[in-house]
Amino acid sequence: MAGPAPIDARIKKTYPATRDSPAFVLDLHLEAGDGVTALLGPSGAGKTLTLNCLAGFAKPEEGRILVRDELYFDAATKVNVPPDRRRCGYIFQDHALFPHMTVRQNLRFAADSARRRSKMQRRRRIQELLDEFELADLDARRPHELSGGQKQRAAIARALASDPKVLLLDEPTRGLDYRLRQSFYEYLRKAKAALDAPVVMVTHDAEECFELADVVFLIEEGKCRQSGPIAEVFKAPASVDLARSLGLYTLIEAEIAALDPGRDTSRIRTLNRELEGEVDGPYLRGHLLGDRGWLCIRRHEMRVVTANHREARNAMRLKPLAVTRSPRGMRVQFGRDFNVEMSEADYAEVRGERDLTVYVPPTAVSFLPL
Repeated sequence: MAGPAPIDARIKKTYPATRDSPAFVLDLHLEAGDGVTALLGPSGAGKTLTLNCLAGFAKPEEGRILVRDELYFDAATKVNVPPDRRRCGYIFQDHALFPHMTVRQNLRFAADSARRRSKMQRRRRIQELLDEFELADLDARRPHELSGGQKQRAAIARALASDPKVLLLDEPTRGLDYRLRQSFYEYLRKAKAALDAPVVMVTHDAEECFELADVVFLIEEGKCRQSGPIAEVFKAPASVDLARSLGLYTLIEAEIAALDPGRDTSRIRTLNRELEGEVDGPYLRGHLLGDRGWLCIRRHEMRVVTANHREARNAMRLKPLAVTRSPRGMRVQFGRDFNVEMSEADYAEVRGERDLTVYVPPTAVSFLPL
């Protein structure tokens, strides 16, 4: 039987309404394992506030925060361990390196603050981190003399220098281009492999979740709307609102046309005149024939195929409304929020056809009730 999660945090933090903003309540239960846990949601959802409560920079009114069986906060018994004793490695959006210190001095400050090792061990550990993150030749530079990628590496190295019990990341790739993001992911994976500590990461980017996370918490308006292993959560969002906010799905009004528990399948009929069709999907337990809701399709799994495609049962003949170029090739629009991307070579095979065939894999389908 699995043991307790390394991080078990029940947090309630309230901000009253002001002249410029409505009241806000963060009220969630976060259980984070040894891997990478992502907090995904829109701006203002309470993601960064959650990190600040874990780190001790914000104090909840109610709740309890337990990390590796150490009590960081308990409102009932008035326990509130100060931030400098929580051993949280925190990588901020702007990296927050001390501007008056060199790279080596930044690492030394973090290592000396933790005092988990002897002076000789700390010195050796700092050098190891400088070498590992390709900072040895930059150790005498101050933050303003570093590039964006170099600041990233220095921020990770400084967070690790304190031998943290938990690593917290607040949108660490915000504002970075693709190349720097990929570089950061590589160094973070390297750090995680050498770190015996859970990682909690704030992001508003679903693709970043797939790059790094094992588990995801979908946060909206201070509450967790859905959580679990990343593949399970993104396979079937819990509500239409979540599906829309993630921006990864095509949603079409639909009804259940058939249910076959023996074959573990269902048949879903669309109710949109522009997007008429039926598709097979997994068996919808707890639903009845005629139930209405939304056909939810993972957009990246749909594809345009030739008219004689053998999987005819899940092929919808649709009229394209517009065709535009995209970073992945061509984007074909069939209706509002119904787009399919394809390569230029594949589009060349169907160019000029009045109607196109869109294939929807049964595994890409879910059904969301009204």
